[in-house]
Amino acid sequence: MASRDGDRAVALSQQLAQAHQELRRRIHRIRTDLGRRRSSDDVLLTHCLAFCAALSAHHEGEDDGMFSQLLRERPDLAPTVAKLVEDHGLMASILSRVSELADRAARSRGPDLEAIGRELDGLAAIMESHFGYEERTISEALDERTPDTDWPDMVFGFDGARRS
Repeated sequence: MASRDGDRAVALSQQLAQAHQELRRRIHRIRTDLGRRRSSDDVLLTHCLAFCAALSAHHEGEDDGMFSQLLRERPDLAPTVAKLVEDHGLMASILSRVSELADRAARSRGPDLEAIGRELDGLAAIMESHFGYEERTISEALDERTPDTDWPDMVFGFDGARRS
């Protein structure tokens, strides 16, 4: 029979997958809207910047909370965590470029949506690979016995409300 902590850990791995799915959904919508220009440029840029902030918050929560806790429980995951943190750095540099392009576009009123789209295409490809790897490797550890101290809100609450 699973313990209360074990049940909670399974829920954490499911929440991780749900958070990743929500981020996938958001970037897909922005990329689709950029391609079709269904929304005004200002709305697209706002959504783009909100997505950048959400992905950054998610990764900061992982780096500062979840990974630290996992390494305390499972020091054997150090190489996996190092790879994930490296990916976060790569994605952060792309997010920085996207934010810069979006800010510049908002000021000039002549957004280069094509350049933003290219950056988001690259980011989406990296995200997909990263999320799949993370879910295969980290979820297993979450399912085992990782305590949920204060990090779940940081990892799953990237949109201002804790995911359920």
